[in-house]
Amino acid sequence: MIKTGTVESRINTYKKELSAELGYIMDYWINNTQDIAEGGFYGKIDNDNRVIPASPKGSVLNARILWSFSAAYNLTDKKEYLEIADKAYQYIIDYIIDRQFGGVYWTVDHLGNKLDIKKQVYASAFAIYAFSEYYKATGKKDVLNEAIRLFMLLVDKSFDQHKTGYLEAFTEDWQPIGDLRLSAKDANEKKTMNTHLHVLEGYTNLYRVWPGETLKKQIGILLNNFLDHFIDTETGHLNLFFDEEWNKRSTLTSYGHDIEAAWLMLESAEVIGDGELTEKLKAIAIKISEATLEGLDTDGGLWYEYEPAKDHLTKEKHWWVQAEAMIGFFNTWQITGHEKYLDVSTKNWDFVKNKILDKENGEWFWGIYENGKVMATEDKAGLWKCPYHNSRACIEIIKRIDEISNYEKDL
Repeated sequence: MIKTGTVESRINTYKKELSAELGYIMDYWINNTQDIAEGGFYGKIDNDNRVIPASPKGSVLNARILWSFSAAYNLTDKKEYLEIADKAYQYIIDYIIDRQFGGVYWTVDHLGNKLDIKKQVYASAFAIYAFSEYYKATGKKDVLNEAIRLFMLLVDKSFDQHKTGYLEAFTEDWQPIGDLRLSAKDANEKKTMNTHLHVLEGYTNLYRVWPGETLKKQIGILLNNFLDHFIDTETGHLNLFFDEEWNKRSTLTSYGHDIEAAWLMLESAEVIGDGELTEKLKAIAIKISEATLEGLDTDGGLWYEYEPAKDHLTKEKHWWVQAEAMIGFFNTWQITGHEKYLDVSTKNWDFVKNKILDKENGEWFWGIYENGKVMATEDKAGLWKCPYHNSRACIEIIKRIDEISNYEKDL
């Protein structure tokens, strides 16, 4: 991709701003979230930066902290980031990994005692994602072995050998369970796009450090699950919920998941070196991006979700949706060279700067309502509010801009 002078200036400014923002995000989590008394990190901090005592500590929160600080260290070589990653890894190993039955607990209490013991495949996927990144940072063989052990466990316990795909959740000892949901707002179905996306993400990161045919085969199966089931080729949106037999169980559109899947699927195909899938997924990324534009507001922010059966648009702009839009549309610009996608990415960042950054207390607000007011009853840190989406947006775009610059220097 040959840059014009104007584009070069724009992306260099983008990189400079995101490099600074990454530092602010990391500083927030270093300075505000460490639980010195009980170990690890606080389970919940409210919008006003008040720690909520005795809150459960989530496996996803801790894995995302581990990934974020490992990835930030791998980008910057800042030792203070590796120190936090060390702490996050040790907490997961000491309290969140289930040594009896395998996998990770959904939550432990503030003292580290197991609390919600069901096995959400989504949580194990994030542990694989985080351990793989931490292994890149440290080269410690036991870390890689933990990631491989979780991968083998998911294939053994969750992978559907007959219909393919991964079943959503299990009891502590990996037996069928009635309530499969990640959260109260999710449909109670056996196969979900969200979990498959993050299994794909975890496996792809593991493949970077542990390439092999067994893992490559599973990534290929996952990508074909997206092509065969999750991607609606007519609308360009993602189907979110299915039963065990791959019958669609929802019509809901999630704009953030759409644009997140667009770049993550393509990345996976590229990492395993599958040229045919890569070309298919480039075209699909463009189609999904065009479909996602339906949810874009005039201020550059991306709405949360749309339910076509009720013609209902949820007019909220959540932090993670914006972070994924920044990456996803930048990715589509790289595929096409069409500046309109770069415009969407940078305008979305402008929206984040204006509306989502908490310039007083740090980090990003959960989101804003249609009237522009902050969603002040939501967390600043918690089971779902983690440094992963926003730090990753910064890291991913910085790396991509560096790759563009280095490529063009070599021409």
